[in-house]
Amino acid sequence: MTAELMTPAFEYCFELRCAVDDEVPLGGSTPGEGLHFARVSGGTFDGPRLRGRILDSGGDWWHGRGLTVTLDARYVIEAEVTGGSAGVEVVNRGIWRTDAATFERMLAGEDVGEEELYYRTAFVFRTEHPELQWLTESQFVGYARAEPGHVVIRVFRLV
Repeated sequence: MTAELMTPAFEYCFELRCAVDDEVPLGGSTPGEGLHFARVSGGTFDGPRLRGRILDSGGDWWHGRGLTVTLDARYVIEAEVTGGSAGVEVVNRGIWRTDAATFERMLAGEDVGEEELYYRTAFVFRTEHPELQWLTESQFVGYARAEPGHVVIRVFRLV
């Protein structure tokens, strides 16, 4: 007898608004391709499960190849907890990709919605604060979008 497979479910937790500096090319012969670094220089986050600020504390190393980019970000957030705040290390890896027509629209300055652009991430959170252990005990995914000077990521817990 085969058991019915469960359908994944997600809980919306918060939205990160990461201030990101201009990228620094670290290699590659074609503009926009190869390895790059962009500093995460601050920001805020807010939502039903958590709020606080993003510290000027890390960055995003990304590698472009054609219309696909792999992302590897690491930075620190400071979350509000009872009586103050607590630091949390964020490791966030993901994929950004699109098609040629959508990319041309982006270059022309048009708004491109989340449904037209694959910009998905997976998180690992590390902290020793007892109120925030729930972050270290679940899997999280993000739906990201770019805004001028920011990367905005809606964070969901896989339940």
